[in-house]
Amino acid sequence: MSEPASPEPDTRVVQRQRAVSAFAQADGQFLADAWRRLGGDRAVTTLRGPEVGLVMVRGRAGGGGAPFNLGEASATRASVRLAEETVGHAMVLGRDRERARLAAAFDALWQVESERVAVETEVVAVVEAALAAEDHKRRSETEATKVDFFTMMRGED
Repeated sequence: MSEPASPEPDTRVVQRQRAVSAFAQADGQFLADAWRRLGGDRAVTTLRGPEVGLVMVRGRAGGGGAPFNLGEASATRASVRLAEETVGHAMVLGRDRERARLAAAFDALWQVESERVAVETEVVAVVEAALAAEDHKRRSETEATKVDFFTMMRGED
């Protein structure tokens, strides 16, 4: 008897999670400018929030140890509905209500089949590229401060 295959994650779900992550990490002004270009004059109905609260930040020692509570961080969440009846949700770190509302609006817009490619190329890809560049810069700066310790043997001449 063979073992049941592990369920593969739905690619659309994975793609949406990636997009929602990009919207949540994007700069508020970038989202506002992108919404003017892509969202246009679409009606956005607020379903929940934006509301500010606290979330518990958890960590792991060494990246793989037992989880522990690191502390609390401010977060803002929002849920909106577009005229196309798609509902978007967002949760962003910080207290920026407009950024949370825009991130939720982009989540809803991403779900509109005819708009997905534009949102992917003009928002998600741009945010991911900016985050990758920022990560590369931070890693380069950290690498520049790396110290190599070594032991020298003193020999007899």
